[in-house]
Amino acid sequence: MATVELTKDNFDEVVSGNDIVIIDFWAPWCAPCRNFAPIFEAESERHDDVVFAKVNTEEERELAAHFQIRSIPTLMIFREKIIIFAQPGMLPANVLTELVEKAKALDMDEVRRQIAEQEQQGAG
Repeated sequence: MATVELTKDNFDEVVSGNDIVIIDFWAPWCAPCRNFAPIFEAESERHDDVVFAKVNTEEERELAAHFQIRSIPTLMIFREKIIIFAQPGMLPANVLTELVEKAKALDMDEVRRQIAEQEQQGAG
């Protein structure tokens, strides 16, 4: 599956309409971003059940600001509309593969339970 270009206009639709969305925040002038692009693309070809998306931070400054992107590339993973991973820096292919497998295996009921607990503690 090829990567999807995300914009402020299609972001919510893509994230809401898919179980797992892995986003690469990048910029054309960024050498590490250009080096990471083929790794990201190759991984996307291995997973028909995962959406791999890219946000050009130069063109989509609103999205970059909303997610407080301070360093690129930054990789972010949404699972069932919840951010389960966010980290700046280029990843080697084997680490990206492992990350995708961990995202697929994650118990989302447990994640939601932990979020609810944190929200209760914050409110109390």
